[in-house]
Amino acid sequence: MVADSIYELVGEAGFDRLTKAFYDRVPDDEILGPMYPDGQFELARTRLRDFLVGRFGGPQRYVEQRGHPKLRMRHMTFPIDERARNRWVELMTQALHEVEFPPAVVDSMLRYFADSATFMINRARP
Repeated sequence: MVADSIYELVGEAGFDRLTKAFYDRVPDDEILGPMYPDGQFELARTRLRDFLVGRFGGPQRYVEQRGHPKLRMRHMTFPIDERARNRWVELMTQALHEVEFPPAVVDSMLRYFADSATFMINRARP
């Protein structure tokens, strides 16, 4: 049987592991960590997990709870320059390798993450 979606291949638990592996790296990161006021890492992790689940073929909890993702608008308050974009992709790449998804899944997700992170840039280089 061929899976119709990444969600079918890695399941809910896979996205939970991925976002945990990513957010385990964020609090101590000198670039990304300070972007989270009041240490709201678990709330951010849950939102990212729900978004990714829906984006990659699973239940649409994110949209049901928060509406259209409007990713660029929702991230406008965060100072995302090329350096922050690169660090986000770096940490997510590490997380993807840690959770050991199938290579085709990793490749597809990395392309999506790289493109999306570039789209989020909202500050010029200093």
